[in-house]
Amino acid sequence: MEHLISLHDLTLEDFESIFKLAEKLKRQQKEGISHHLLKGKTLGMIFTKSSTRTRVSFEVGMYQLGGYPLFLSSNDIQLGRGETIYDTAQVLSRYIDGIMIRTFAHSDVEDLARYGNVPVINGLTDLMHPCQILADLFTVYEHKGTLKGLKLAYIGDGNNIANSLLHGCAKVGMDIAVASPKGYECDSQIVEEAKEDAKASGSNILLTEDPEEAIKDADVVYTDTWVSMGQEAEKEERIKIFMPYQVNSNLFSKAREDAIFLHCLPAYRGYEVTEDVIDGSQSVIFDEAENRLHVQKAIMALLMGNR
Repeated sequence: MEHLISLHDLTLEDFESIFKLAEKLKRQQKEGISHHLLKGKTLGMIFTKSSTRTRVSFEVGMYQLGGYPLFLSSNDIQLGRGETIYDTAQVLSRYIDGIMIRTFAHSDVEDLARYGNVPVINGLTDLMHPCQILADLFTVYEHKGTLKGLKLAYIGDGNNIANSLLHGCAKVGMDIAVASPKGYECDSQIVEEAKEDAKASGSNILLTEDPEEAIKDADVVYTDTWVSMGQEAEKEERIKIFMPYQVNSNLFSKAREDAIFLHCLPAYRGYEVTEDVIDGSQSVIFDEAENRLHVQKAIMALLMGNR
């Protein structure tokens, strides 16, 4: 594992290594045991898309690992505009030990990895969100004790979360059912990649427009906002289209009795999910949010620790 760009690039052994180290680092953090695996290392954090959880979890995580997190906003760096991505990647590679980027275009992440000489971590693009899904799967593992053979139902927009869930579930052998309205399906290339991985892992993939079909017998129920950053002009139209995909108590009751609920946050109660579900006893959204810290520390340590 040289970079973390797409979960499709990882092996099952990569997933296991990340989860094993995340489990250890989480335990050590709770016990007050120092784990400065990246002492003297610097992570450049490029944000052309703002975020609460991504910035805080990476910045705190790098600090806990003994390294230095360097925040670079869109005002500090202009990828592909004032300077070519090639030049940016080459210059940053002379200064820092790794790059985390949260941006719009997926090609920016790929180009930084192609032209630079340090590990690149995809903190989010419009196409994928691999760090979030690794934290999600780690959370499921903590609560269920396994991943293989479980079923995850994703209800809502076929966005970057849904795309990376397809990749992640297919790799680890989890069944996944995605229910999205017509015209809002997952990326077709990612669907094909996931189907390829599912053949190897033995998992099943269901793509449907029917949320009740998707959620039946699910061990994990997942949803996300209907209006992502940059889609504000579509808000009213999207609310009308997605309201039948709201995860409410009636829909959630069709999952398994011991199903857990996930949401990557921020959540908009009363839209994609109702309060009784997201604030209910089966919701593990704050465990999920916390695990961004521990899983990303594992990713950084594995990518940057031996350089």
